[in-house]
Amino acid sequence: MKHLNKLFVAALMALSLNAHAQDEDNPWAIGFGVNAVSTRFGSGSDLQNNFDKYFKTEEWNVLPSVSYITVSRHIGNNFSFGLTGSVNKIDKVITRIPGTNTHVPNSVDDLTYYGVDGIIKYGFLTKSWFNPYVHVGGGYTWLDNRGNGTVNGGIGVNFWFTENVGLTLQSTYKHTFEDQFGEANVPRHIQHFAGLTFKFGGKDTDKDGIYDKDDACPEVAGLAQFQGCPDTDGDGIPDKDDACPEVAGLAQFQGCPDTDGDGIADKDDACPEVAGPANLQGCPDTDGDGIADKNDKCPDVAGPKENGGCPWPDTDGDGVLDKDDLCPDVKGTAANRGCPEVTEEVVKKLNEYAKTILFNSGKATFKDETFPVLQNMNTILKEYPNSRFILEGHTDSDGSNALNQTLSENRAAAIKTWLVENGIAADRLKSVGFGETMPIASNKTAKGKAQNRRVEVKLIKE
Repeated sequence: MKHLNKLFVAALMALSLNAHAQDEDNPWAIGFGVNAVSTRFGSGSDLQNNFDKYFKTEEWNVLPSVSYITVSRHIGNNFSFGLTGSVNKIDKVITRIPGTNTHVPNSVDDLTYYGVDGIIKYGFLTKSWFNPYVHVGGGYTWLDNRGNGTVNGGIGVNFWFTENVGLTLQSTYKHTFEDQFGEANVPRHIQHFAGLTFKFGGKDTDKDGIYDKDDACPEVAGLAQFQGCPDTDGDGIPDKDDACPEVAGLAQFQGCPDTDGDGIADKDDACPEVAGPANLQGCPDTDGDGIADKNDKCPDVAGPKENGGCPWPDTDGDGVLDKDDLCPDVKGTAANRGCPEVTEEVVKKLNEYAKTILFNSGKATFKDETFPVLQNMNTILKEYPNSRFILEGHTDSDGSNALNQTLSENRAAAIKTWLVENGIAADRLKSVGFGETMPIASNKTAKGKAQNRRVEVKLIKE
């Protein structure tokens, strides 16, 4: 028995090394301690004999070492199932004289006691530090060289010091169907247990004290109030629900801050440190022109978006804004889109110059003295950049009609070409030729023919 007891204690120590938390959180439990076997063996017909001296400890047999081990597993609804192994040494018994109510002591010579019992427990107050329970089961008990099966039942209580460690006290009545203590049987008796119980088996991957089955974030350590999820920025919103998990913010913005207090979260605010309206992404608009100050070239003066938030200028002061003024540097009239209007005097001046244009005989090339005249015409046209003109070419009657028509067209076109080459927009000028069809004097005299050989400038009115 000495060696067997050593092996039993070693097994207890090995099993207890990894003991931690038994219930639905920690389904496994291991317990070990000492057991006491009551020496008041009854006669079978009198159950009271096993309980009327329940607290009479002098009748108990106690082995002064670790003498029992229990391994159990929670199976749900406050029930657990376990297996208990125990060892003891019986050196004193008290038996009842058959047919009487008299108990007499009997001396025995260190009988070895072994028990293996299955146990089903039902616990009460399972979440409390005080956890009573009832149990039933069955097993087999050996007393030296004899053994019997037993049907068991009893009560017990756990006093939990921590979630995982507690003191267990238990009493189990073991009922055999033998009538008395004899050579071939083990009598009915009570076995008491006192020891430590350790719960374990709960999985807590992130070691945050919240079991994986209850942990909404089982792989990241967190807080119990958030079902095991972390709150990195400490704003009361768990990271899994926090759009800004590293910066403390407000619940209304999913955990994001609103530094300028304009009701727009910083992450959506183009100007997070200066309050502004939502329609401008949280940026201010000092002049109220609908353009955020950061994009407004004139933030203190209202102006259109097309001009960068600045009011349109009127450079020439003619009352027509530059954006609408085709002649922004020259005063004009609104009717002529900001450009000066061409008067009859201007057209007359152009025609006076045109009358002095000289071509080489029968050609569309200019004589040298004509170039200053063309330059004067060019200067006048530039003063009216929005006005369009038609250049009409005419000839005398010398030569064929076809030749004169071509010559008149070419001479009008030559004037247009020169003006365009010297800065007048091509779309402002049009040239046509009328040949000898529109004389203004008689072609019978040299003077009349000279007058008919001409170029006229007319304003195109739209």
